[in-house]
Amino acid sequence: MRFMIMHRTDAQTEAGALPSPEFIARVGQLVGDLAKTGVLRDGEGLRPSSLGVRLRFAGGRRTVTRGPFGAASAVPAGFAILRVASLDEAIGWVTRFAELIGDVDIDIRPVTEAWDLGVAPKPEGLTTTRYMAVHCHDAADTGAPPAPKLVAEMGRLIEEMTRAGVLLAAQGLQPTAKGARIVSAGGKRTVIDGPFAESKELIGGYVIVDVPSLDDAKDLALRYADVVGTIEMDIRALS
Repeated sequence: MRFMIMHRTDAQTEAGALPSPEFIARVGQLVGDLAKTGVLRDGEGLRPSSLGVRLRFAGGRRTVTRGPFGAASAVPAGFAILRVASLDEAIGWVTRFAELIGDVDIDIRPVTEAWDLGVAPKPEGLTTTRYMAVHCHDAADTGAPPAPKLVAEMGRLIEEMTRAGVLLAAQGLQPTAKGARIVSAGGKRTVIDGPFAESKELIGGYVIVDVPSLDDAKDLALRYADVVGTIEMDIRALS
């Protein structure tokens, strides 16, 4: 089974402060270890919300809120990684997605690249940016499958975005009842099985792992927590 382990941001990173070289080295070591064992499937960090935008679609109207912004009032339902020339172009593609699924909140933030951290030069001639778009739903969502018409329409949009080189990845998340949350307090970490409600903090980054069970994902998440520190983490099964 594949699980997405998401760590939350903190005031320092949300303010745009770069992680320390020691932190980068610890995360690099963990990612390397997960890759060697064959369980790592993906992983990214996200830039501060001040560089992104929140889109709210309700009653056929779109509201655009430029960052910075706080945590969403719902839990993530899925995400996509886009490569586009600008944030406005990302907004355009995401709006087409929202026109299909109806009322929804979507956060768009840049993905952290190696050159953002100062550990590698930016490729010469690169004119595009990767963005992560996260759409949310109510924590009580049952995970019922979408209607066949919607599936077909989404399939056509995904095909168009893929042909255009815009869509790099897309993934749905199963209901929180099939996940868990790790909370750090008083030097101790507590694992809380789902379902759970929205978090008070934004997603700071994530890894996707392929392991036999939720318990195995919890074990990896605790190792991850040892690396990133006293930050809340969610474990969500992928659709």
